[in-house]
Amino acid sequence: MNPATGPGTASRPLRPELSVVVPAFNEGENIDALISNLVPVLEECVASFEILFVDDGSSDDSLMRIMRFAEADGRIRALRFSRNFGKEIALAAGLDHARGEAVALIDADLQHPPEILKIFVARWREGYEMVYGQRIDRSTDGPIRRWLTDRFYRLFRKFGEIPLPEGAGDFRLMDRKVVDALRQLGERARFSKGLYAWVGFRSIGVPFEVQERLHGTSKWGLQKLTRFAFDGLSSFSTLPLKLATYLGIGISIFAMTYAVSIALRTLIWGSDVPGFPTLVVSVMFFSGIQLVFLGIIGEYIGRIFAEVKRRPLYIVAEEIGGDPIEKPEAVPLRVKPRARAHP
Repeated sequence: MNPATGPGTASRPLRPELSVVVPAFNEGENIDALISNLVPVLEECVASFEILFVDDGSSDDSLMRIMRFAEADGRIRALRFSRNFGKEIALAAGLDHARGEAVALIDADLQHPPEILKIFVARWREGYEMVYGQRIDRSTDGPIRRWLTDRFYRLFRKFGEIPLPEGAGDFRLMDRKVVDALRQLGERARFSKGLYAWVGFRSIGVPFEVQERLHGTSKWGLQKLTRFAFDGLSSFSTLPLKLATYLGIGISIFAMTYAVSIALRTLIWGSDVPGFPTLVVSVMFFSGIQLVFLGIIGEYIGRIFAEVKRRPLYIVAEEIGGDPIEKPEAVPLRVKPRARAHP
């Protein structure tokens, strides 16, 4: 892997061999420990590197701590968002601004052990273009969260468009060609785990044990995780829409069967007086089903609405620190021209 930028490198500065992207939202208590652990690991395993923090609208002293380190070390940089855009968007911004020949993603809470980056780099140098961490266990998660996570991945494996590696998350290292491919994907409702699998490339997993958070609590509550899971299913599967069709067919079969049974009973035993409660329950049941699937359709329409507006994924309020190394060029979307019809 050549860390140079390409032809004409004599007149242009070199890129770092590795960029480490760290999304941070109110992680001030963890910044010092992260940098003190991360920098020695990087100095040992790569010739040159940069650490790029993406401050996702933090309200604590995260940015102040990062700025202090950036002033002392030109290899540390930061982007400050104008507000909180979410971790998935912060990761996308990190990929857009990372300048290394390879890019690693790591959390700021030290649950991703920095020492594993040595193995990531070794596998990358062996020729793998995507090296991802695989969680050995989820003992750090609560029982409800473990159960829901397991059910989500089972559902995704069965109905998703692409398979997700078992235990894989955001902790990974990617070659520059993988990063450039991901930068072409401009969708708004981002499910990064699915995007990593969708772009392909030669990949390998590295098992690791998730560590306890050093300070603070997780920003991913149950409601946020549920929303994230629906984003994943709706981005890589039409299962929620298909459910309406399947349930409609099932209810129609049940209704026809029930109608036949009523007709036979009437012919044999005569007509009976229909029950009012049964009518009310039936109306409420079918009305509820219709409203549920109208809501699902509305979710998809809302995503279409967000896509066609073409708002930027994020707004960078400030760029902090860094040596004057060139930024990666913008990656244009490659749209195949439509063939003209011959008269």
